[in-house]
Amino acid sequence: MTLQLFVTAIALVFILEGLGPLLFPHKWKKYLFELSGQNQNVLRRLGGSLVTAGVVLLIIFQ
Repeated sequence: MTLQLFVTAIALVFILEGLGPLLFPHKWKKYLFELSGQNQNVLRRLGGSLVTAGVVLLIIFQ
């Protein structure tokens, strides 16, 4: 993996993560408030699922 590809991937993550608060700040704030009230195990499973989905997509499309 080249440095340029890595920086491009990080830039895309920043863009996608920034769309929520940019376009829907009220809904985004409400979502974060609800998310912060969740059990740690639920958040851990959610994070694990997202990481697994990302790895699978990288393997499939690489």
